[in-house]
Amino acid sequence: MSGRPHGTADDIEKIVRAEIGAISRQAVYDALAALTDKGLLRRIPPAGSPARYEDRVGDNHHHLICRTCGRMVDVDCAVGDTPCLTAADDSGYEVDEAEVIYWGRCPECVAATSASSRRLKSDTQRAKPAGRPAFDPEQPTSRAMSHQKETAKEEKDRRV
Repeated sequence: MSGRPHGTADDIEKIVRAEIGAISRQAVYDALAALTDKGLLRRIPPAGSPARYEDRVGDNHHHLICRTCGRMVDVDCAVGDTPCLTAADDSGYEVDEAEVIYWGRCPECVAATSASSRRLKSDTQRAKPAGRPAFDPEQPTSRAMSHQKETAKEEKDRRV
């Protein structure tokens, strides 16, 4: 797990299959369930994403997930205080763990998006001929001008 600290069952199946050969998907799920039940793995079920598994157990840490690439990293709880374990209203529960998942974009995806936006803007600016006038709704388009010429010609032909 340390090579893939937040792997999905599919990720783990590929790693195990590469190491030992044939293995059923059900065997992977059964092993993950057993290791999670014994407290050797932690199952993290992010909304709208497959469950992930990690071997960092026994501490109260959180996760940050990139909405673009799906990369997940650990985020330690607040240092010196555990505000995440103090609920505004605990309804009489003895709170011993809090799950917080932060969502955003990782630095690589932010940089890639910024670079892509800069390229798109640059390409758009190069594609426009210099000095081309902006669209003016008051000015007739070439189609409207052709129609006006045809109408004028028809009118002239009628007079003759």
